[in-house]
Amino acid sequence: MKSIFTVLTIFIFTQITLAQTPSQKDGVTVLEEVILTDTILKKQATGIIPSSIIGPKNFQNYSPLDIVSTINQIPGVFILSGALNTNKITIRGIGARSQYGTDKLQLYYNDIPLTNGTGSSTIETYDLENLDGIEVIKGPKGTAYGTGLGGAIILHSGENTQEGSSLENNFTTGSYGLLKNNLRFSHSDTKLSLMIRYGHLETDGYRENNSFERDEVLINTSYKINSKNTISFLLNHIDYSAQIPSSISRSALDENPKQAAFTWKASQGHEDNNYTLAGFSYQHEFSSKLKNTTSVFYTYLDHYEPRPFNILDEITNGYGFRSRFLGNFNFLQRKAEYTFGAELYKDEYNWGTFENLYEENNGNGSLKGERISDNKEFRRKFNGFGSLTLPLTHKFTAQIGLNINKTHYDFRDNYNTGSNNKNAKRDFKAIVLPSLDLNYKLSDAHFMYANISRGFSNPSLERSLTPEGVINPEIAQETGINYELGGQFNFFKQKLHVDLAVYRMDIKNLLVDQRIGEDQYIGKNTGSTKHQGIDLELSYTMKVSPQLQLRPFINYTLSDFSFVEFIDGENDFSGNPLTGVPKHRLNSGLQLQMDNGFYWNTTHQYVDKISLTDANTLYSDAFNVLNTKIGYRKQLSARFSIGLNFGINNILDAKYAQSVLINATGFGGSEPRYYYPGNGRNWYGGLKLGIRI
Repeated sequence: MKSIFTVLTIFIFTQITLAQTPSQKDGVTVLEEVILTDTILKKQATGIIPSSIIGPKNFQNYSPLDIVSTINQIPGVFILSGALNTNKITIRGIGARSQYGTDKLQLYYNDIPLTNGTGSSTIETYDLENLDGIEVIKGPKGTAYGTGLGGAIILHSGENTQEGSSLENNFTTGSYGLLKNNLRFSHSDTKLSLMIRYGHLETDGYRENNSFERDEVLINTSYKINSKNTISFLLNHIDYSAQIPSSISRSALDENPKQAAFTWKASQGHEDNNYTLAGFSYQHEFSSKLKNTTSVFYTYLDHYEPRPFNILDEITNGYGFRSRFLGNFNFLQRKAEYTFGAELYKDEYNWGTFENLYEENNGNGSLKGERISDNKEFRRKFNGFGSLTLPLTHKFTAQIGLNINKTHYDFRDNYNTGSNNKNAKRDFKAIVLPSLDLNYKLSDAHFMYANISRGFSNPSLERSLTPEGVINPEIAQETGINYELGGQFNFFKQKLHVDLAVYRMDIKNLLVDQRIGEDQYIGKNTGSTKHQGIDLELSYTMKVSPQLQLRPFINYTLSDFSFVEFIDGENDFSGNPLTGVPKHRLNSGLQLQMDNGFYWNTTHQYVDKISLTDANTLYSDAFNVLNTKIGYRKQLSARFSIGLNFGINNILDAKYAQSVLINATGFGGSEPRYYYPGNGRNWYGGLKLGIRI
């Protein structure tokens, strides 16, 4: 805590000092290569819904494979990362109780849904270098984006807007055998926009049994048929394999954080994935007052994962459509906007498990044995949505929204037959999710907003089963009401930017995972939680001289989350702080840019201790991580450009847990494995070359 207040004091003092510095005289040349604001990125959340957008300014702070640190700069959003392939995203505490992955939010790639039929999302599949921006809607405000309790994350792929053709290659190397290369070809003319990217990444990892290798091809193209019609095509194919070191105990963390969990190392646990996303979009402009975008898409995942306790083999085929109308009309001599549409996602999930005979394989790792299970799931979710934005006065705007969700599960056990067959269906009742946003413009530089909205979260199909493997019709959807008040303020001629949000979310029918085996969980509704907190962003952009520009920033998160009612068997945890969430987080940094192309960015992250048990009897240690990156970019001529960069992560070589597993249980008398160690001090360097063809 002392470090937080110290940094805040220094920052406030710096702002007071800078505010008293005379402004530069007119006529100073603008630094053309500096991108210190991401407001140039177009918001996908229609209307006055507040959302956070990060782009080139934020990406520049970290290495091109570190999507986790990039997103963690956003107040209220926290990714716990066990490895490149093991991430759990929490937004304002929602999703913190998930064991190994991300749920309770909606993930989109452009306008295509990525979240599967039971609400699971995997952001680690996507290459940061292939993204032009990331938009985050915190809480269930995004009527057009699923109204999940956690909110929505929209990945924007890069699109070439500059006419002509170009070729660009970015090569990065670094610690732990890091090799990363991203090659991009782009072309744009009056009709066609085409971008093709190929990326390769490999690293041995910081820990034992921690290697990662990924190849990715991205094709993003659009063709303008005429002034009113445009078609687009997106193809993203990823092939990656990743070893899994898994979590370790406190003793192992103190002894040697590089070690893998014993059984995962012995079985050489890993995962192999082939993933494909393909989508066609058609945009039609009926008039200046109405347009429509309709997308059809297909996703394919082939996943194979040997674990110490079994081998998982699964294939998922998903498909669906999304259609959205955007329109406007005159209202009280002002422009009012509306949107409505629908989204359908269906997938077929085939999965089975096999014995893992690694102990009989003479130290050669996993060995596939007899089949243990064979299951098929059909999952379907439908969202209908609409919103209306009305400018009631020239300063006051109101937006009302409505989302209707309908979810269906169909589970089939193909392994057991006859009387032991456990086929079952579950139809959740349609759930209605309204939202109200109010926005008041104080001046051209300041505005305030208020929101009240309802969100929900489905239990995954597996969590909705009983211990006997039959769907439990008593498992209910989590629901919550979000209350939020905030504003964005700009002072000193737009130099000082302040973004502040205060919120509270009350969640009922809390879904809790109950562990009934080494890798088997069932869900149950056990009570309610209260999520209240503050998200704060401060940044100051200043010209130190005509050649030098600085931007210090601080992003702070206060998370005061607790169980209102939570009774688990004979244990009453009501009133306890919510498990798996740090109360305080602080991201700060300084970006330096010179007009000769040189830049230097330094960032700091503070994460408070995290409760690891519902009884709050055990906490992880708070930690600080300091990173720095320097670089140089230069347009050598009209055709050629060059970029160099070098960075060091975890400069002070802090020993910390970058992710934790809550309520861990030791088996066979072993110590519970709560911790995923973060990387030690490491470096990376890159070379980027570009040519206009």
